[in-house]
Amino acid sequence: MPKLSVIVPFYNVRQYVPDALRSLRANAREDFEFILVDDCSSDGTAELLARGERELPGAVLVRHERNGGLATARNTGIDRARGEYLTFLDGDDWLAPGYYARLLEAIEGLGCDFVRTDHVRCTARARSVQRVPHGRRNVVLSPRAAILPAHRSTAVDYAYAWAGIYHRRLADRGLLHFTDGLRTAEDRPWIWRLHREAESFAVTGLLGVFYRRGVSSSLTQIGDARQLDFIRAFDQVVAETAADAEAAALLPKAVRTYCAIIAHHLASIEKFEAPVARKLKAMSAAALRRMPQDVLDEALASMDLERAARLRRLRRRPVLAGRAAA
Repeated sequence: MPKLSVIVPFYNVRQYVPDALRSLRANAREDFEFILVDDCSSDGTAELLARGERELPGAVLVRHERNGGLATARNTGIDRARGEYLTFLDGDDWLAPGYYARLLEAIEGLGCDFVRTDHVRCTARARSVQRVPHGRRNVVLSPRAAILPAHRSTAVDYAYAWAGIYHRRLADRGLLHFTDGLRTAEDRPWIWRLHREAESFAVTGLLGVFYRRGVSSSLTQIGDARQLDFIRAFDQVVAETAADAEAAALLPKAVRTYCAIIAHHLASIEKFEAPVARKLKAMSAAALRRMPQDVLDEALASMDLERAARLRRLRRRPVLAGRAAA
């Protein structure tokens, strides 16, 4: 059994594949495996990965016959992983040399279900350190206790799957898989489930993942209908949290976060194609109506006036069944 499985989905990121593979080589160890998932690329990514499989120690290349999206590609990797621990990398990002050995040392030393890490955000030539919004470092705690408070950013809002390492027992319990087919916000139901159901976690300040922002092929840069999957993702967060034994305490956080994401998309609605923008408004209005209304009232009352007013107007908007369908 390998000590660590690294799951790396790729889809049409040919210009970034060499950086990712070089950084993986600088992290290779005889007890590490690298599961490279080609999600049916059509731009030459597949050819680079075939060469990478030959040159990267521990590499395993898996190809999808049709594009399934990031969540589905990660699930393919999880199903193929054999390691005692699992982690993720996106195909357009890269790593510092020796990072995975230090990450593995951190979780083995702490002895918890999962460890979350800070990362470096890279936008063009600018670099900035992004911290896990959690004050206590290198201390094993309950993940559930790190969800609240509702009005402040917490560890559950730091949804990057690649910013951490996870013990295999989480996969065995079904906690590491993503919702198949989600094209965006796939990390949100995933991180909420981890924080509700895992038994222990810790945060460390270890830096080593370089997250590339502003990539033209990223869905965050594309205003098409795939962006609207955030609604399906957050519907899942709210529904699963509502079924939790501590729903009364946790739902305000889930609903407030959902509202904040809707408001964020509405504030930048000009990036969407016109039909998608109309659908965004209709689907968001329907989503507000699906939320527990008393919890929604509290969430809106706790938000700033501009966002709350925008959401209240949307809440009053007539919902047409055809446009509100997810």
